[in-house]
Amino acid sequence: MSAFWNGFTDYLHTFLFGIYPYICMGVFVIGSLIRFDRDQYTWRSGSSQLLRRRQLVIGSNLFHFGIIFLFFGHFVGLLTPHWAYDWLISPGQKQIVAVTAGGIAGVICFIGLSMLLHRRLFDGRIRRTSTYADTGILVLLWVQLSLGIITLPFSIGHSDGAAMLQLSAWSQAIVTFQGGAADLIRGLDFPYYAHLVLGMTLFLVTPFTRLVHIFSAPVWYLFRAWQIVRVRGGATTRPGPVMPPGMVAPPARPLPADTRPNVAVVE
Repeated sequence: MSAFWNGFTDYLHTFLFGIYPYICMGVFVIGSLIRFDRDQYTWRSGSSQLLRRRQLVIGSNLFHFGIIFLFFGHFVGLLTPHWAYDWLISPGQKQIVAVTAGGIAGVICFIGLSMLLHRRLFDGRIRRTSTYADTGILVLLWVQLSLGIITLPFSIGHSDGAAMLQLSAWSQAIVTFQGGAADLIRGLDFPYYAHLVLGMTLFLVTPFTRLVHIFSAPVWYLFRAWQIVRVRGGATTRPGPVMPPGMVAPPARPLPADTRPNVAVVE
């Protein structure tokens, strides 16, 4: 019985950390492309801003600030080769930086997500307009953040950075399609394993949920030019001043032909 159990756990470990990552990556990429091609109308965040707006604004800002920081922190921290930074900072020092910065961002993100989940579950109007996928993805994210926070004491216990080096080696082996990646993270504490599996599962379910809107983040809004909108018939005149009651405003002055902007026309 002991041999069977050991064999089963070994196979499960190999599957979860050697095969499952590629299943998640494949579904994430191919599923997202298919959804974008076939169901572009559903490619949206599904905002409920009109309902209970104040809590949404606070919770959403906290959540998005934290999750963006955590995403890029994990991306850089796990996929940067050891030789690229060992001349500047030791693994132990990098571990302290990661725990401190990641812990602060994780708590901020957790507070924001808790507000969003509370709003989704306990506001009757929002709950009735939500799908199971809307609520389910928030629950998965909440559990994932909780697991991430739980790993902080274990990371502090590995102050030499050994666990971080194992996780980095595994991540880099996965993205470079190296064999035996699962063996690189044997012996880690269970919260790390749970955090990794649920993190990969989030990539797996992304094409089927509102998470696809991360590909359409409107970053370009920060750099776009001003858009001038006018009603039809007012393209060639400059608006006159607003006059008090009883006074007649002077006629609008025509714009020079070479300075008339290209504008959108609203009926």
